[in-house]
Amino acid sequence: MFSVTTSLQNAAKIFVGVSLLVWLMSSIARAAEGTSHTPITPIRHLIVIVGENHSFDNLFGAYQPVGGQTVSNLLSKGIINEDGTPGPHFVEAQQWQASVTDKYSIAPMRTRPFATLPQPNSTFAFGRKPNEPDPRFPADLPSGPFQLSHYAPYQLSFTGDPAHRFFQMWQQFDDGRSDLFPWVATTVGTGSEGKPPPVPFTDQSTRQGAVSMGFYNMTQCDAPVFKFIADHYAMSDNFHQGIMGGTGASFIYLGTGDLAYYSDGNGNPATPPTSLIEDPNPWPNSNNWYKQDGYASGSYVNCADESQPGVAPIATYLRAHHRPSRCDPGHYYLVNNYGPAYNADGTPVDVKQHPYTLPPQTLPNIGEAMSKAGVSWKYYIGGLKRGGAQHSGANDTWCSICNPLQYSKNIMTTALRNQIVDVSEFYRDAHNGNLPEVSFVRPYEPYSGHPADSAVSAYEYFVMSITNNVISRPDLFASTAIVVTLDEGDGYYDSGYIQPLDFFGDGTRIPMLVISPYVKPGRIDHVYSDHGSILKFIEKNWNLAPLSPRSRDNLPNPIAAPDNPYVPTNGPSIGDLMTVFDFADKQPRPPLIIPGGI
Repeated sequence: MFSVTTSLQNAAKIFVGVSLLVWLMSSIARAAEGTSHTPITPIRHLIVIVGENHSFDNLFGAYQPVGGQTVSNLLSKGIINEDGTPGPHFVEAQQWQASVTDKYSIAPMRTRPFATLPQPNSTFAFGRKPNEPDPRFPADLPSGPFQLSHYAPYQLSFTGDPAHRFFQMWQQFDDGRSDLFPWVATTVGTGSEGKPPPVPFTDQSTRQGAVSMGFYNMTQCDAPVFKFIADHYAMSDNFHQGIMGGTGASFIYLGTGDLAYYSDGNGNPATPPTSLIEDPNPWPNSNNWYKQDGYASGSYVNCADESQPGVAPIATYLRAHHRPSRCDPGHYYLVNNYGPAYNADGTPVDVKQHPYTLPPQTLPNIGEAMSKAGVSWKYYIGGLKRGGAQHSGANDTWCSICNPLQYSKNIMTTALRNQIVDVSEFYRDAHNGNLPEVSFVRPYEPYSGHPADSAVSAYEYFVMSITNNVISRPDLFASTAIVVTLDEGDGYYDSGYIQPLDFFGDGTRIPMLVISPYVKPGRIDHVYSDHGSILKFIEKNWNLAPLSPRSRDNLPNPIAAPDNPYVPTNGPSIGDLMTVFDFADKQPRPPLIIPGGI
């Protein structure tokens, strides 16, 4: 009889074998078609703008669609009313307490519902005192979603950074119930970094409260830029972060369709120091206070070995859903945030002196793939000088983990590094008619929308600036699609479906908007997709092969059941974004982004 671990490894081998065959067949087919990489659609320029840290319901929970479209959100489900108060089906989002005192669980034993939410806390917000409830919010909020802007103004309001690391997000999901968000935030010991819990231990020890249950209300003028884009262009209400967890792993996935792992710097897997390995099992005499998890603690997981802490519960869940783990033996995958092995100017970081640094990666990435195919590209990111070095004193504007290509040895040690430039270069290239075929755009940190040190309104301003700059150039916009999204949901509550793809996710729904003359105004696409779908669009539009035999861009496009467009019947699967567009019916007068009207 095979062991559980052996069965999982065999399933993974079958998945990789099938993926290799698909990849080889795809490569052969493309070779037979010739070397031309002329786009197959009218889209000659793709611009991908990536902000930070908001779930779909956090921004679009109260959105009301136009033109007879439907949307899956808090309002349509009756969880909230138009004014943001609890709706007739509020109980569907009720939050629970639970008990985990021995081994980590992704579906722990629930004990009782919260009578009222723990008072929201802004510990991780700029300018707020740590470990104190935020006095802007009541201490008796009902046990479910609440409108943030009832208590903190939408414009430039730092509301805090909920728990949103890998093992925490699996628990928040709670086998599809999504009912443990405040409990996780108040128990896991966020920032504990391998330290035992305080004595006496209480479920309020981390003092994050229930800020994760907050949402903004578009019916009351919150997020007016994004509402305007959704009304006049297109969006998805079934787009997901590809990885359970935070910014670093999510950006790496955006660039590779895969997970980074600890290595010798030449692509060979290695074993990291014990202090860098995740251990979500609880400390004795605590309820769910992780033994080892934090930005200066564990972030690697050997998920092919079910004896490793936290691995078996996720592996068991995957077997129940007939999904492979995609965990290669001996690989310690990075599931949270560590910095890249290269500085912005290409000089190496000493990993031994800076252990919270991911060794150089050799994963195939979209930058290399496009360059080999002759597809022009740039990665525009805030905080760089011309020539690629980081601005001195730019730490408050620079996000080192927000560029997947900065982790890559084959990018950062070659001339391809010159394709990574400051975001200001985007405006110069657009003005001079030199925009590449594919542009990734990451704002300066204060304009990223990150709820700890930015605001949604700042990200909206940035998006509007980039977008209107392009729309105001009709010859350019006529062949352009602008994708606006975020890296991940920040641990904010979301009521949407999550498809199990493999050990690493998918993760929660996040916003994704498409601005192009080739979309119907107000269209809402329901096809299941995630960050890997952006890679699939690039590959299909420019006739490229998937990045590697195991990358998720090998997954098929979803086939939805007739009665449920959100859940694929052929999972694991993700879309290629082609269904968002209508290439046969171009908008004659696509509008500039003008919040509040035209």
